[in-house]
Amino acid sequence: MKQQETPRRTLFGKLSQLYSQMEEAYNHVAGEIGLSCSRCPDNCCTSYFRHHTYIEWAYLWEGMESQSHENQREFINRAEVYVRQSQVLMAQGLRPDIMCPLNDQGLCQLYANRLMICRLHGVANSFVRPDGKKMSFPGCFRCQELCSHLKEVPVLDRTDLYRDLVSLEMAFVGPKSKTLPRVNLTLAEMLVQGPPGI
Repeated sequence: MKQQETPRRTLFGKLSQLYSQMEEAYNHVAGEIGLSCSRCPDNCCTSYFRHHTYIEWAYLWEGMESQSHENQREFINRAEVYVRQSQVLMAQGLRPDIMCPLNDQGLCQLYANRLMICRLHGVANSFVRPDGKKMSFPGCFRCQELCSHLKEVPVLDRTDLYRDLVSLEMAFVGPKSKTLPRVNLTLAEMLVQGPPGI
């Protein structure tokens, strides 16, 4: 399917629906174990995540462009600081632990446009890779504490969610998927680089 046959607006609508499915799946598992971010001493927004799709990058920028010019400049300034600081830490062999440039007083300023991993991080999860290998993750420290006494830990299976996101990505990039470089960026790098040029 060619890119022009699937308007960007339609794909963004489908991505928004997929995000809602992600949140529903997350909330179901979180509810089973009583997991809440309320009063957590940690903050997931300092986690070092890398993201891998053009459609999420573009959708993030749709949220950015809905902001005032002053807000956009502030977010990009913070993102530039984030990138510089993370590069220094990575060069020292350290994993960055820096607040996301979109977090202001504990709240995401582009909450409706936040990326997939921002929505799914926390609960125990698993997914099956295209090569058939199963990957499993225990969840955040609070999740692990809540589940420490359980014989069977509720797990969010991300496989179908990932598969649906890949389908949207392929529709978004179209034939360019064979020539475009792979996305492997932090959210801050996505802000600094600007919208993806596709």
